[in-house]
Amino acid sequence: MPSIDTLAERLSTYLGPEQVNLVRRAYFYAEQAHDGQRRRSGEPYVTHPLAVAGILADMHMDHQSLMAAMLHDVIEDTGIAKEALSQQFGETVAELVDGVSKLTQMNFETKAEAQAENFQKMAMAMARDIRVILVKLADRLHNMRTLEVLSGEKRRRIAKETLEIYAPIANRLGMHTVRVEFEDLGFKAMHPMRSSRIHQAVKRARGNRKEIVAKIEQSLANCLSSDGIEGEVSGRQKHLYGIYKKMRGKRRAFNEIMDVYAFRIIVDKVDTCYRVLGAVHNLYKPLPGRFKDYIAIPKANGYQSLHTTLFGMHGVPIEIQIRTREMEEMANNGIAAHWLYKSNDDDQPKGSHARARQWVKGILELQQRAGNSLEFIESVKIDLFPDEVYVFTPKGRIMELPKGSTAVDFAYAVHTDVGNSCIACRINRRLAPLSEPLQSGSTVEIVSAPGARPNPAWLNFVVTGKARTHIRHALKQQRRSESISLGERLLNKVLTGFDSSLEKISQERIQPILAEYRLEVIEDLLEDIGLGNRMAYVVARRLLSAEGEQLPSAEGPLAIRGTEGLVLSYAKCCTPIPGDPIVGHLSAGKGMVVHLEDCRNISEIRHNPEKCLQLSWAKDVTGEFNVELRVELEHQRGLIALLASSVNAADGNIEKISMDERDGRISVVQLVVSVHDRVHLARVIKKLRTLTGVVRITRMRA
Repeated sequence: MPSIDTLAERLSTYLGPEQVNLVRRAYFYAEQAHDGQRRRSGEPYVTHPLAVAGILADMHMDHQSLMAAMLHDVIEDTGIAKEALSQQFGETVAELVDGVSKLTQMNFETKAEAQAENFQKMAMAMARDIRVILVKLADRLHNMRTLEVLSGEKRRRIAKETLEIYAPIANRLGMHTVRVEFEDLGFKAMHPMRSSRIHQAVKRARGNRKEIVAKIEQSLANCLSSDGIEGEVSGRQKHLYGIYKKMRGKRRAFNEIMDVYAFRIIVDKVDTCYRVLGAVHNLYKPLPGRFKDYIAIPKANGYQSLHTTLFGMHGVPIEIQIRTREMEEMANNGIAAHWLYKSNDDDQPKGSHARARQWVKGILELQQRAGNSLEFIESVKIDLFPDEVYVFTPKGRIMELPKGSTAVDFAYAVHTDVGNSCIACRINRRLAPLSEPLQSGSTVEIVSAPGARPNPAWLNFVVTGKARTHIRHALKQQRRSESISLGERLLNKVLTGFDSSLEKISQERIQPILAEYRLEVIEDLLEDIGLGNRMAYVVARRLLSAEGEQLPSAEGPLAIRGTEGLVLSYAKCCTPIPGDPIVGHLSAGKGMVVHLEDCRNISEIRHNPEKCLQLSWAKDVTGEFNVELRVELEHQRGLIALLASSVNAADGNIEKISMDERDGRISVVQLVVSVHDRVHLARVIKKLRTLTGVVRITRMRA
């Protein structure tokens, strides 16, 4: 069992004596705090913080991170307050410990909600000090190494959370070694049988391949020495979870994956990497389209390397990674490779540390915009994509985005306002759909318009958390402003009948009503009315302090302009259009749904003033409205084309068309046509009647 003395000995290789003593002090404090507590395995609890500090020591982390590792469970498990830690070890260490601690004092309805809230708390602490996540990753890594003592269900839950959140975070921070261990341990806990089978198969395959691996390694080493290049050639082993993912995702057999031989060549300088690339391309033929230069364009997590695939001896594919020692260190330990944390804020973080800071800043922005913690964690999971595409702005700036990103994701990555006002895009100078997935190397230009708004349909194809969160936020704001506007019109309509209006009612009258409804401002009340959650009729009675007194109905119906947006919709059962006699049904949460006066679906509530409202069409009503027509006509060649050209000639537009033959001679066609009003519909029907063979045209209603 490791002891504090062996850890102190390791730390003294890179930390000063005073800093090592501070880590020792933190250990003894934790030992005392956890006195009497034991782990599920029966060991004293303090062995866990000691092991976590050992993991951070392998990464050469600073003394404050190691102290936080020693104390990371003290607030959560021993009842010692953050203030006490602050007095003993300083504000910085106390903040790190608090950032890693779970929210134990709150009750959550579900495990998912607790997980989301705890992650949200940690994300905010990460924004203050990124070392919080490194302590948390080390804590989770030791817990994963000692999972066996837990019940099967708990093991699977922790493994699932690790694979979904912590492994992608380690990857995002460039910590390859930690990620691989997370994935293999998580895979073993989630699917023990599959893990064991693949492990056995890999052992067998490696035994059979020893000879050919040695031959390829030797030929690569000879190739470098003949060109006078100093480099270290080593075989690269694929990890179990990586093999499993390829087998599942790419639907490949185990033998196909193991037939590819992987090697790594480590050299001293960047220009040597390109010399090695030329040498190996001379030795074996490269596979077209399989070369990637991550040195010139690093991955989002700071990873740098040259990747190439070659046809080796006997046509065997060989994957080669070429990188410097510094890049190798960076690839394995990522942000922890060169700890650049500065106590002086003037020193700006560089390289991977700056990228990590940028990523955390993005996470914080998601957290501020998300509606709740579950929505936030969903956005973070989406954002932890391992594969990137690299695209260019029109000015040549490189943007990295997750695989499958669209122009809308790109627009939000450039700036939130660009995303919100985006209306079209050009990919490589040609107009393209906003939903088209971007390819690496494309140049993307966004066409925006002032006053444009995000489209709810974008949520079906965007992949970045930032785009999703900002679209949802903008739609909520849009829905709120439209609900307030409609709510004000509905309330004023009722108040007009009582010879009053919202402007005439004093703040003293409004305030008690808001308190009664547990609302803060009048806008919240108007929003509730607009969404149909409260009836304007009831609210008006309360405002005028005339409970029990029947208010006379307002002068005339409420006019509909067609520009009310998200809080006003048109019933699909009867498809009303301007000119039709209409009523409004107030539906809780949806706002107002417009129906025809004689629609069967609202016949029972038609005369209830709290649920239905008399409506009329405004003179300046705008927009296009769908109406369904049934056309019976004699069967003839080119029938659909004839109907389409007739509707088009009357300035109409066919949204949907379906056809079924009633008998061998008569065909019945269902058309959904978009028109401006009843007059426009009459023109469309008149045009259709001129077609030869038309027997009957009927407008369909519920």
